[in-house]
Amino acid sequence: MWTNNINQKRYIGSSDNLKRRLSEYFNNNSLIKNNSMQICRALLKHGPSNFSLTILEYCKPSKCLEREKYYIDRGSEYNIINDPTLPPMSGRTHSDSTKIIMSDTKKGENNPMYAKIGENHPKYGKTLNDDTKTKISPS
Repeated sequence: MWTNNINQKRYIGSSDNLKRRLSEYFNNNSLIKNNSMQICRALLKHGPSNFSLTILEYCKPSKCLEREKYYIDRGSEYNIINDPTLPPMSGRTHSDSTKIIMSDTKKGENNPMYAKIGENHPKYGKTLNDDTKTKISPS
């Protein structure tokens, strides 16, 4: 459990490889890459020195998510998902407004491929094999 010593907010996590998991939390590049996670944003904002780490329990890897859920149910402000045992997006859908935002980011000038031609285009100089050409060609 990570506890923010400034505001006392908590994050519950689990891992079958504690060394790897901790190294990610102490690596700024990893935190930046995972900045959709509230705990990563908090660690970047406040710095790891303003957090305390408590290992709540050691268990078999097959029980990690079950035990994580147990502790999340007892209070955690940084965890987004309340049941880590469920598959991602299980039972959840994007709202219509979120779907519009995601669609708009892929259109026109917002699209990273917009106006890229010639050597600047990532597919420049690449050829498709016959199987791929058949799949994408109109019937």
